[in-house]
Amino acid sequence: MPSHEILGGKAQVYKRDRSPYWQCSASIDGRQYRTSTKRDNLPQAEEFAEDWYLELRGKWRAGLLEAAPKKKDEKSFREAADQFLKEYEVITEHQRSPAWVKGHRLRLDLHLLPFFRDMGLSEINAGTVQQYRLWRVEQSKKRAEAAAERAARKKAELGKKYKGRDPDEIRKAKPPSRSTLHDEVVTLRLALKTAIRHKWLEHLPDLSPPYKTQGKIVHRPWFTLEEYKKLYKTSGDYARDPGQERYHWDAEQVHDYILFLGNTGLRPDEALNLQFRDVKMVKDEDSGQLILEIEVRGKRGVGFCKSMPGGVKVFQRLLNRPKWEPQGRAPRTKKEREAAAALEPKAPRLPQPTDLLFPGEHKRLFNGILARAGLKYDRDGNRRTAYSLRHTYICLRLMDGADIYQIAKNCRTSVEMIQKFYAAHLKNTLDASNINKRKPRKRGEKAPPQERAE
Repeated sequence: MPSHEILGGKAQVYKRDRSPYWQCSASIDGRQYRTSTKRDNLPQAEEFAEDWYLELRGKWRAGLLEAAPKKKDEKSFREAADQFLKEYEVITEHQRSPAWVKGHRLRLDLHLLPFFRDMGLSEINAGTVQQYRLWRVEQSKKRAEAAAERAARKKAELGKKYKGRDPDEIRKAKPPSRSTLHDEVVTLRLALKTAIRHKWLEHLPDLSPPYKTQGKIVHRPWFTLEEYKKLYKTSGDYARDPGQERYHWDAEQVHDYILFLGNTGLRPDEALNLQFRDVKMVKDEDSGQLILEIEVRGKRGVGFCKSMPGGVKVFQRLLNRPKWEPQGRAPRTKKEREAAAALEPKAPRLPQPTDLLFPGEHKRLFNGILARAGLKYDRDGNRRTAYSLRHTYICLRLMDGADIYQIAKNCRTSVEMIQKFYAAHLKNTLDASNINKRKPRKRGEKAPPQERAE
């Protein structure tokens, strides 16, 4: 391909094999420009190329040319995410649960990487993060619409046999909640901090949500004292008469589970990890009452808890309750009944020190008791779970005037968390004697309007 340089090499004129016309090219500010001279004569093409180059140069000096895109020589978000997962999984081994680590991986794979994958680290700022939040809402709407269309087609095919969700209900699916987006931004922040440590990024951008107002004071679902009494009375009635003998052991376990969590404030996972050797009955030096001293293993590692006196009887019942085997559903088929009949019945065995206090979660049974008592939802529509028993313990302790710092230590949490989620909505934390305090009036001074009788 013939080629000629003009203007000292600042521009080139060349001719392609399959074209009769000469082409010209020039590089300005790192960007290559090309055009056809529409001339088949070389001197005329060179003259055209000189004029074209000078005109192009003038536009560049006047700022009329579009800036050339800079070549990306920085790391992408995908590389930072890969490095973060590699480090996080190794460094937090035995410090964070596998489910926690898996949550970061899922948030990256499902949401963050599809949006930020090939984006340079310096391009991630407050604006792009806000675009990500909007994109997440739009994606959830699209998925809901697609799921509703699939459900509508399936409903039309099956007719009365269709047992899925109504398509209109699927379309009304909520967008990702504030807490869900917050968790995703936390994962994003951890990946960007990994890039900062490796000097791939200079500073962490502002990732806080815009237009954020002061959050409402909300409380976690719990049981008032009257509701808590109703709950354990319902579970006690069911434990005495579960309807079928094979449910008797499980019903008693759930009844004691409710009372145990209500008297200790343990998290459900902490209670499920408890072994009999972790619990001791001791006499409290200050009150002289018999209480439980518990060595807790759970979310915060190893900690200690002292129960209310009401937890002692529950623990004694658990100690004296033989393990019942087999547990679960009764044999249904002929083959299962024959296999069950061939088994020799095992002798009742009392719990051993290494046995769990609560071998099973009994979620369905617990939810059934909540439904029987009509306590599955609180007045704000919040769904109650086994965790609500921990919230009940904290609220009732605060209402009885317990020291908030001691409650925080006993529940292995912080005073800040208790003040934010529990003390803020309890009327007992307001001292009327201090609120209604007033200075003594001088002789002859009239009472303020609030004190005057109507």
